[in-house]
Amino acid sequence: MPTTGGGHKPEPELDRLSNILKNFNESFGTLFADTDRVAKRIRDDIAPKVAADKAFQNAKDNTPHTARMAHDQALGKVMQILLKDDTQVYKQFVENESFRRAVGDMVYALTTG
Repeated sequence: MPTTGGGHKPEPELDRLSNILKNFNESFGTLFADTDRVAKRIRDDIAPKVAADKAFQNAKDNTPHTARMAHDQALGKVMQILLKDDTQVYKQFVENESFRRAVGDMVYALTTG
């Protein structure tokens, strides 16, 4: 048996998350002074709250379209709560369609993967 590493594949989830965060930073890095903080907030605060939403959890068992609609509703609720904590992110979410779509896609990928 060889004792040297045979090159195992990186965790697909971590690779996918890295790509999501990289794309987010490339697209929206100029909107915020600390894009890493915003991406971390999305990953560590927003996505888990959306994933915990009961309606979204139930909808994931249905069609992808139904799951996405429930996800978007849950994300809207979570973002309303965020208004008190991070008005800059909330403002971009409400006023910037491409940011809202990117956050939605990022959170959806994190919560359905």
